[in-house]
Amino acid sequence: MRIALLAASAASLLAIHPVHAADLAATAAALRDKALKDSTAWDVTESLTTEVGARPQGSPGMDRARDWGVAKLNSLGFENVHVETFEAVSWMRGAESAEVVSPYPQKLQILGLGRSTPTPAGGLEAEIALFKTLDEMLAQPPGALKGKIAVVTQKTRKTQDIKGYVAAVRARSSGGAEAAKRGAVAYLVRSISTDDTRLPHTGGGGVSGIPTAALSTPDADLLERMVARGKPVRIKLAMASTQRDKAPGYNVVGEIRGREKPEEIVVIGGHLDSWDAGTGAVDDAAGIAITTAAAKLIADLPQRPRRTIRVVMWGAEEQGGSGPAYAEAHKAEVGNIIVAGESDLGAGEIFNAKLPQGSLGHPAMKAFAAAILPLNTIVSSEPAKNGGSDIAGLQQLGVPVTEFQQDAGRYFDLHHSADDTLDKVDPKELAQNVAVWAAFVYTVADSDIDFRKAAGQ
Repeated sequence: MRIALLAASAASLLAIHPVHAADLAATAAALRDKALKDSTAWDVTESLTTEVGARPQGSPGMDRARDWGVAKLNSLGFENVHVETFEAVSWMRGAESAEVVSPYPQKLQILGLGRSTPTPAGGLEAEIALFKTLDEMLAQPPGALKGKIAVVTQKTRKTQDIKGYVAAVRARSSGGAEAAKRGAVAYLVRSISTDDTRLPHTGGGGVSGIPTAALSTPDADLLERMVARGKPVRIKLAMASTQRDKAPGYNVVGEIRGREKPEEIVVIGGHLDSWDAGTGAVDDAAGIAITTAAAKLIADLPQRPRRTIRVVMWGAEEQGGSGPAYAEAHKAEVGNIIVAGESDLGAGEIFNAKLPQGSLGHPAMKAFAAAILPLNTIVSSEPAKNGGSDIAGLQQLGVPVTEFQQDAGRYFDLHHSADDTLDKVDPKELAQNVAVWAAFVYTVADSDIDFRKAAGQ
């Protein structure tokens, strides 16, 4: 009797879900195993960092990256390869220097923050006002920092996920504007990083109207020790930069067209642009490589999936613009985008997978969960909330997203710094990412799962 009931239940399930769950799971597992031995992701990461290098939005490097992306997708057999052009801000660094002029003259290592105002020709010199947390500076009334260089030395906590970064990053993103409100002539912030090298980390600083820069972590400690000695500390700061409010940006796109429902689309990708200090290996050549390699593995199956897989190399994540441009360009097809996901946290192993609300019980997601179990990746009971900067616009329009949490234990030692280079990428960890992505994308693309219905939308 029990066997009969189970058989009836299985028959009922298959009537609702035409794709046999066992076949789906078996193919996902085969993709997983192939991904762990495949070198495509490493080859793509190596190619981008070697042949292009740094690629800030609006730079000649970004133009080369655009052409590289088109050539790479074509060489890997993608279809409908094309460039979608948009306009975005382009901030470009010039010569920069900082030094303590008194009471203990020493050079400091800095990197200007994106959208920083340049100093006057010849630089500026002023006494510093140092605060160990951003909140200490925010407690100062308007005018309290008049004529001074504000310095915030708040540390970033190292965590496996991004919580340490999230807690600290507002000191970079909003600190300059807050310092300006209080009369500061410039703003320096301890790099939002977890390293102990003398390599500062840049990043978006927002519009403040004053020069803003990141200090290396040892130099932030150095200034704390100087101030503790009780004498006024003066710094000379010289920073040059240029900014174009409307520079061409590029989203590079390629597809693996679905065999039955090509109008239904799974959107995945990473961001093609980078900051200028390193070669953008972990941020985000790795993400480009992971998603491209996953799609390529699926394309090489004897039978393509039912739905279309679209890989997007977003071109202006760091300075902003590529995500909103993509959402605006594709708002008419939002209803046909089944799910979207972005890889943008380096190449550390994925330890947690968050799926769209209500989808855990679907046979496709059960097949995915079974496939990734040997990869030490758990499927979270919590739904995905933040799929990535470049798919935020799609998410706002109602597209379901997925969120794969990578081990970020080393990521914030590296990103946005001169240390963001290929040697920091572990090929085995990179392959583990590809295995997770390939299993997920395949089980979605070759099934009938509707994440919107699962969430009760």
